[in-house]
Amino acid sequence: MIISASRRTDIPAYYSEWFFNRLKEGYALVRNPVNPRRISRVSLSPADVDGIVLWTKNPLPMLGRLAELEPYTYYFQFTLNPYGRDAEPSVPSKSSVIIPAFRRLSELIGPSRVIWRYDPIFFNDTYTPEYHVKYFRELASRLCGCTEKCTVSFIDFYKKTERSMRAFGITEPPQELMQSLMQRFSDIASEYGISINTCAEKEDYSEYGIGKARCIDAGLLGRINGRALSEKKDPNQRPECGCAQSIDIGAYNTCGHGCIYCYANHSRTSVMKNIKAHDPSSPLLFGKIGPDDIVTDRKP
Repeated sequence: MIISASRRTDIPAYYSEWFFNRLKEGYALVRNPVNPRRISRVSLSPADVDGIVLWTKNPLPMLGRLAELEPYTYYFQFTLNPYGRDAEPSVPSKSSVIIPAFRRLSELIGPSRVIWRYDPIFFNDTYTPEYHVKYFRELASRLCGCTEKCTVSFIDFYKKTERSMRAFGITEPPQELMQSLMQRFSDIASEYGISINTCAEKEDYSEYGIGKARCIDAGLLGRINGRALSEKKDPNQRPECGCAQSIDIGAYNTCGHGCIYCYANHSRTSVMKNIKAHDPSSPLLFGKIGPDDIVTDRKP
């Protein structure tokens, strides 16, 4: 069983105390996002967990407690984009806070266990193709030796985010532009000893040496712990997604970063309400078990 923590929210940045409490207790409760009255009890016992994938834009609240993860096999998916506060309003300064945090995390656990995510890529009047090339090189140069792999993807237009993205001047780029950018990114990444792959992209960029990502990577977890894991594809993800099966312990509408492109936050009002309902000692990420809720054990 692989635990994803989490595609739905930034657990290291906002809920690390809750997460470590859950590891100590040996389980977490997770509401079904489609049927909220259904709650899964997910074991977090080291005997049941084959690996944990931690997704974050800011791991600082977790860095002083990594020793508590020693019973587990884990790695980080670390998103570091070139956008400013206009697009990522609550992410701290990239130059003075986030890049040093990336480098420190790599020092603590090794570059093979810190995957750099440069996604989603979008374009508007500010974030032009040349802007991306300039700052991809800047970031690659500062992360050289701190990561082995960079995962990229172009922005997807979801119904729940399309309105805010259109208001921000984001438009769908032509394929020729995406091809050109991928070629330039590949050349830059190669200069700094970083391999590059794409996340859930339909297009094939293999002619530039760019592969397909497995963000939940059973193979990587197996190499870390020296034990082969099942690499069965997750049927709940998009057809282009290469991820192995996992159980996500996060919740939608709980991330405080406020990124304008985020598919996991549908309403700022709901986010603030749910953050207020968070209790680090609760088995649920937010809220309480109600009389009509049904709790069942989640089987690996």
